[in-house]
Amino acid sequence: MSDSPLRVAIVGLGTVGTGVARVLCEHPDRMTNRAGRPIELRRAVVRDLSKPRDIELPAGVLTTDLDKVIRDPEIDLAVHLVGGLHPAKEILLALLDAGKDVVTANKAIMCEFGAELFERAREKKRTIAFEAAVAGGIPIIATLSQSLQANQITAIEAILNGTSNFILTEMLACGRPFADVLRQAQALGYAEADPTMDIDGTDTAQKLVLLTQLAFGTTVSLSQFTRQGIDALELADLYYAGELGYTVKLLALAKLQNQKLEMHVQPTLVRSDRPLAKVDGPHNMISLVGDVVGQTWYAGPGAGQMPTASAVLADVIDMAIGRAQLTFERMTQQYLSEPFPVQPAEEIASRYYLRFNAVDRPHVFADITHILGKHGISLASVIQHEAPELDENHASSESIVPLVVMTHRTTAGRLQAADGELAELEALRQPRVYMPVAD
Repeated sequence: MSDSPLRVAIVGLGTVGTGVARVLCEHPDRMTNRAGRPIELRRAVVRDLSKPRDIELPAGVLTTDLDKVIRDPEIDLAVHLVGGLHPAKEILLALLDAGKDVVTANKAIMCEFGAELFERAREKKRTIAFEAAVAGGIPIIATLSQSLQANQITAIEAILNGTSNFILTEMLACGRPFADVLRQAQALGYAEADPTMDIDGTDTAQKLVLLTQLAFGTTVSLSQFTRQGIDALELADLYYAGELGYTVKLLALAKLQNQKLEMHVQPTLVRSDRPLAKVDGPHNMISLVGDVVGQTWYAGPGAGQMPTASAVLADVIDMAIGRAQLTFERMTQQYLSEPFPVQPAEEIASRYYLRFNAVDRPHVFADITHILGKHGISLASVIQHEAPELDENHASSESIVPLVVMTHRTTAGRLQAADGELAELEALRQPRVYMPVAD
């Protein structure tokens, strides 16, 4: 054990930062034993000194002046807990330039600027650790960068957004529409006041980009793969999926197919007996397939104060030991390796769930199957519940019936081409719903 302390500053004392500070202040002996040296909290940078906080810190720790961290040569490590892209990126670069190692929980800047930030860290002989950027308390970054290094990862399937998973779980369990459950998620603190990035798939996609870089050595931008959220899902689709033996999850997928990387984030039908289908509420799960180990699963809280603080502090301890520095050196070399190319979205093959709202009259189903067949899409099963009989007083009214189709395996490009023609059918009403099926 070394007598030399690791001197730490926290930049951003919000929910997670408060959790990190609490553990450092309340469990110093534990942190010293795990790190092999004392860990001292020297500064905590905040916007407003007068804001009430659920923690008492030693005198002189709180400051609004970031320069007190940047210019202090005794501070070794900065815990960077600033959200968004800007000024978060500029703050992180300034910390590296000042000779600080950095632990960050900001997935957005790592996704958008990871290669640039890693290169700057290498130039400055510094280290960036980011376990808390993906899946909260689940140690998935360490798993990929350390524990499974003997493997070539061949597939990632994951539920990476607790907000979306909570909403889907509650919609199905309580029979409530999306908008109602979203409001409940906000009231419970599972969703932000502006939940856009959670429900439109962006948050999940950013996390998948980071996992893909670690698993496959491929740097991917968000524009290179399909990204859809749950904001357009209707309760009816969750019920129909259940009738077919599936559960709908916002699934992030990256897998090797013929030495190309298939990637997408979409609401997906997952067989109800699979582990991923059984993850309820605001939890995350990641399935990794390695060519040596086979399939492994990792599950737990994907967000929240203390689960995320746990991941941040694991990186702090790794920094104190020196393990993070060794891992980072190997990881950044992988950024320079030969990547797998990303498969074009239109070439991705899957079975699909389709739902149409059709006017109940002759030949409509024939028109649909004709268009699908013309594009090489064959049907595996069909659900059409009986439409109500209209009495003579309503004989002129349109009766709209849902028509649910499960296809055999086809490509996204064929389905997209067919959809262009289906949109022209006068007997179909909005929305037309398409979801892939996870086999």
